[in-house]
Amino acid sequence: MNAQKLSKRLAKVASFVPTGAVVADIGSDHAYLPCYLVQKGIISQAVAGEVVKGPYESARRQVRAEGLANQIQVRLADGLAAVEQGDHVDTITIAGMGGPLIVSILEKHPEVLRSVTRLILQPNIHAKVIRQWALAQGWAILDEVILEEDDKIYEILVLQRGAMFLTDAEILLGSHLIAQRSAAFVQKWTKEIENWQRILQDLNKAEATPDIQAKREELQQLIQLVEGAL
Repeated sequence: MNAQKLSKRLAKVASFVPTGAVVADIGSDHAYLPCYLVQKGIISQAVAGEVVKGPYESARRQVRAEGLANQIQVRLADGLAAVEQGDHVDTITIAGMGGPLIVSILEKHPEVLRSVTRLILQPNIHAKVIRQWALAQGWAILDEVILEEDDKIYEILVLQRGAMFLTDAEILLGSHLIAQRSAAFVQKWTKEIENWQRILQDLNKAEATPDIQAKREELQQLIQLVEGAL
C-alpha cells in the first residue's frame, strides 16, 4: 500500500469522501489517505493528525515526498485537537481503531464537530458503540459497508447529521448491512454465533449462580437476534 494505491479498506473509506471536502484524517499513520485524496483531485486541502511521534514523522516525510506540504497539514496532536478553526474541516475520517476509541476521540473535542457534516469511521471492532453514539448525538447513518481484507473483516460507517431510529438488531449489526446480507456479513456473524454457542456450552456446565444465569440469557438473546438477521 502507498499513496497511489490504497488498501481495499482505505480505498472504500476514500470513496465516501465528497468532492471538494476539507478532510481531517485522524490517526493518519503515513498520511496515505489524504495524499491519495489530493492526488486524485477529490480534495485540495487536508489535515493529517497523529498522536504518536513515530507515525507523525512518517506522515510528514510522506507528505513532503509527495510534494503536498502546501495542501496537507500534518500535526502532532491528540485526536481532534489536530483540527484548528481556520482549517474549515467539514469531513473527518478515522480508520483502523476500535469503536470505543473512535467514540472517545469524537467526544473529547465536541466543538470541532460543529462545522463537520460527514464522519467516515472504520472501526476494527465494536461498531455497535459508534451506532449507539450516533443515536445519542444526532447523527444518522448514511451508508455502511462490510468487507474482507487479508482474512479480516472490517466495517465502515458513514454518518451525517440527522435523526434515525435503530432496533436492537440494527444497532448491533447495522441496518444497511442487514439489508445487504453480503458474504462478509454472513461470515462474520456466523462465526460470532459459533463462538457464543461454545461459551454457552461452557456456562451450561458451570454452577448456576445468578451471574452465570444472566450471562446465559444474554448470549441466548444475542444468538436469537443475529440468527433472525441471517
